[in-house]
Amino acid sequence: MNHETMKAFSRQTLDLDVPIEVERITKFLKEEVLHRLRKQGAVVGISGGIDSSVVLALCVRAFGAQRVVGILLPEKESSPESTELAHTLARQFGVQTVTEDISPALEGFGCYRRRDEAIQRIFPDFEPNWKSKIVLPGNLLKEDRLNVFSLTVIKPDGTELTKRLPLQEYAQIVSASNFKQRTRMALLYYHAELRNYAVIGTPNKNEHDLGFFVKYGDGGSDVNPIAHLYKTQVYQLARYLDIPIEIQERTPTTDTYPAGSTQEEFFYRIPFHLLDLIWAGYEKQVPVKEIAEAAELTEEQVNRVIADIERKKRATQYLRAHPAQLE
Repeated sequence: MNHETMKAFSRQTLDLDVPIEVERITKFLKEEVLHRLRKQGAVVGISGGIDSSVVLALCVRAFGAQRVVGILLPEKESSPESTELAHTLARQFGVQTVTEDISPALEGFGCYRRRDEAIQRIFPDFEPNWKSKIVLPGNLLKEDRLNVFSLTVIKPDGTELTKRLPLQEYAQIVSASNFKQRTRMALLYYHAELRNYAVIGTPNKNEHDLGFFVKYGDGGSDVNPIAHLYKTQVYQLARYLDIPIEIQERTPTTDTYPAGSTQEEFFYRIPFHLLDLIWAGYEKQVPVKEIAEAAELTEEQVNRVIADIERKKRATQYLRAHPAQLE
């Protein structure tokens, strides 16, 4: 057991020396973008979420506001709040923005049509004016159920219907929806190449290591400055960087499905402050008993979360893999 694990494990384990960490990331961005990639600035896709907001603020520190562009990439099913908060962020940090409505491109790819075909095989009465979302079973701390997805549809009158999602329909809904992230990636590179800038990625450690991203979609970038930070640590940076309070207080969402879903209900199944604490203890090889005491949970609950982390990492390993090639 290393020296770190000998220290008392507690909720403060995840606390960063934020000024030092911000300086470290800023230096990393400058080195990667200006020297290794030989680019002149940064393009960041901003959505009103905490991660993209923190990344934008870090880029402004690294390159100056005049060499950072925030790209808004809404589509017809996006939350209007995302656009409003992205503009609030851009104004606060003094960066130029470009807005690209990706709905026509998605129509061309058949994104909505292909997705709705799969939904109608489960709910034959489904209409385009209904909303839909994919969800996992409830809180992992309350019940030990595998990550089996369900589809929820919402009628215009608010009636909700939910059914278990068969594998074929799940694959079609997800692969069609992934056109959204891949279209955004293509436009980010258009605007980056137009200016000789780099595309700066926004995934945090939770998204990158557990596979909560689309390969060659929101996972496509030149530099990932916060992929080593747990979600709760991203919030620590947000407070220090003075990210607008309404963004800091916004519940993290996927903003992919028209009915809207939180990241917790769609993927993580546990609040971030507990997930991150358990995960940090697991990585530091802290005994489960100590993790449970720090998190005020039972050892059974902690083991359940650790098993879910391991499953997700195994199942999504291909997302983080580089294309195979012969030497």
